Amino acid sequence: MKSASPYIFIDNCQQVMKHYQSLLGGEIKNVQNTEEGKCLHAELHLGVSVIHFSDSFGKVTNGDQIRISLECETEDEIRKVYHSLSQGGTVTVELQDTFWGAIHANLIDQFGIGWLLNYQK
Repeated sequence: MKSASPYIFIDNCQQVMKHYQSLLGGEIKNVQNTEEGKCLHAELHLGVSVIHFSDSFGKVTNGDQIRISLECETEDEIRKVYHSLSQGGTVTVELQDTFWGAIHANLIDQFGIGWLLNYQK
């Protein structure tokens, strides 16, 4: 496994991310917006750690805004993790090739924990 980091889904995420930057320091990187100006993805780098952010794009309940993002090292690893975590859980985005050159999936495991799986090809 390359890394595990928090991923925050929240309305007005760029404003929220700037607030956390003002409190914690760090550097905002890799901001990707839609044509409508919503944030698809952004990162707050704090030393060797990264907190990922995205606008919610739908209803998000307080307490359900954070998921764990796993960056896998191989295609075999992401497939194994996907299969294991999806047992008894709910897949919200099937494991698939993406426009950003990765294999990616989103799911909620049997304990209600949200996971974002990614393997950059």
